[in-house]
Amino acid sequence: MLRTEAVIDLSAIRDNVASMAAGTAAEVMAVVKADGYGHGLVPAARAALAGGATWLGTAIVHEALALRAAGITAPLLSWLWTPGEAEMVRRAIAADIDVSVSSQWQLDAVTAGVRESGYTARVHLKIDTGLSRNGCYVDDWPELVAATAKAQAAGEVIVVGVWSHFAYADEPGHPTIGKQIAAFRAALDVAARAGVEPQLRHLANSAATLTRPDAHFDLVRPGIAVYGLAPVAGDFGLTPAMTLRAAAALVKRVRAGEGVSYGHEYTTARDTTLVLVPLGYADGVPRAASNVGPVWVNGSRFTVSGRVCMDQIVVDVGDLSVSAGDEVVLFGPGSRGEPTAQDWADAVGTIHYEIVTRVGPRVQRTYVGGTP
Repeated sequence: MLRTEAVIDLSAIRDNVASMAAGTAAEVMAVVKADGYGHGLVPAARAALAGGATWLGTAIVHEALALRAAGITAPLLSWLWTPGEAEMVRRAIAADIDVSVSSQWQLDAVTAGVRESGYTARVHLKIDTGLSRNGCYVDDWPELVAATAKAQAAGEVIVVGVWSHFAYADEPGHPTIGKQIAAFRAALDVAARAGVEPQLRHLANSAATLTRPDAHFDLVRPGIAVYGLAPVAGDFGLTPAMTLRAAAALVKRVRAGEGVSYGHEYTTARDTTLVLVPLGYADGVPRAASNVGPVWVNGSRFTVSGRVCMDQIVVDVGDLSVSAGDEVVLFGPGSRGEPTAQDWADAVGTIHYEIVTRVGPRVQRTYVGGTP
């Protein structure tokens, strides 16, 4: 096997999307930002489309342009851009990529690009309904929709969507969820009075796609669930798509009392076998996993022994029979008893989103279950 690899099951991505598409009357935008949450931008996008997604979403414009360069023609939305990226946004408009607008300066940048290029921009207006992150603040919303209505009347833009994002959808029943739905509907009413009637209204992320059908509107935007990781507790029939594994680089028998790795934060309690694994924090293994990260070796679970280093970790496997080259799994779907990304998140006090997206470029991506 390879020194290190993240094995990506494209059939899992396809089936996860198909399952969510079957559970809603809305269209599905598969969010493939951050290199497909670490799974690979283009392969993840193609698998999601094969599963029934009709839209793709990226945070940054560069990734949307990369999808177009790969020959993907499906509708695309990109939503996070700065004044210094106005030229890239102009390129996106020319490539038939929808862009999000949350402020007057963004609308001005879009219309300026339209006048230079001659293309009509497809825009999605984003309203901040309570996340207080991206999106137009409610006090500024009437002015933005009025200006957008003028730009649309002038043939400069087409308002394809009005959208927002939840703050607490991963806590079903939280009172902010209903408040944000109500705020979204109110923002749509303001837009309608200004003459802005979007083709698509969209609010639901993965959690709301799975648990709040009243928030589906015309389009849902699952992200982490596409990759088989549920953002809320429950069995939603999702299959994790990534397995992170490595070949054992060295196996040695040592005596009791040996300090292991930097700072000797782990000491062998008895004569034992140590396995060297060529994955470290440069590959995305959290340094906080020192002495707590779960690892699966030859059918048994252990934990990282000592500090996580830049390129490697050590695992004390006791008397288990292990040879150099044997498979060591950090996480996978859990079907063989191996740890999951959620197990790693629990061990280091984070979320599984971070565990999969931080897997670095030194780790080879190997695709199974479809054509990347």
